[in-house]
Amino acid sequence: MKIKIMVFLCGVFLALPLSAAVVKVASDDFTASANVITFSEFPLGTVNPTYTPAEYAGDVGDPTITFGGFFMGQSLSATPGVDCPGAAASACIVGTPTGPLMLDPDSPDTFTVTDGSNPSSPVLSGTPTFNGGIALLFSEDQFAVGFDGGFFNAVASTAITAFARDGSMLGSIGNDVEGIEFLGLALSNGASEIAGVFLDLIGAEPAGFAIDNVRFGTADEVDVIIIDDGDENGGPQADVPEPATIFIFTILCAGLAGQQRLRHQLKA
Repeated sequence: MKIKIMVFLCGVFLALPLSAAVVKVASDDFTASANVITFSEFPLGTVNPTYTPAEYAGDVGDPTITFGGFFMGQSLSATPGVDCPGAAASACIVGTPTGPLMLDPDSPDTFTVTDGSNPSSPVLSGTPTFNGGIALLFSEDQFAVGFDGGFFNAVASTAITAFARDGSMLGSIGNDVEGIEFLGLALSNGASEIAGVFLDLIGAEPAGFAIDNVRFGTADEVDVIIIDDGDENGGPQADVPEPATIFIFTILCAGLAGQQRLRHQLKA
């Protein structure tokens, strides 16, 4: 009965107009004035690197960026087979970040490493190598964030999620292709409210994952057209590609529908 109700609610949800908080952006949407971190700025093996504007040739007032395994309020799942079916247990992160958004000092480390599958190596990996979560925290809120993720050997295996300073989730997008893919998102209201992003597994990923070429910036550093007709909160709306924050929810709904079909087949 519960599954039937969930499948029904999924159908209602997916029939609603798309009005997600984040939208997907490409690497070339970031202008030359946007900042880039390549992970070649520090020696290989650097643990949880900290980037001040001086490290990435930024300007005064640009953010300091720190890295870790996950945020305060999150943890490794105690039941990964239930929470992340098919995913590596070491990259199955659960829980909701607490505010203000902070990296958990006890979370598994991130570190720079070479990756023969990535043409722009070195990259940043979680722990263990290519199979751990990666969290990124900004000292100043950003409008858009993205990075090269991969190497992916499965579609819809990994997702980047953006959080506000109070720990609330702004939205999430997942990988659409195999190989190296740029995973970037921006806020559809045109505001700079992204305090941090997080990458972990949402499905089976045979080869694991890492990130490289992190791009970030404010609205004037990203080529996204903002329409000043206002939203329900009085802010501008972004005229950008289709919103993607329902990505993970869509996968969940598909899984529930599949389970419902299987139940009917077993009864037949």
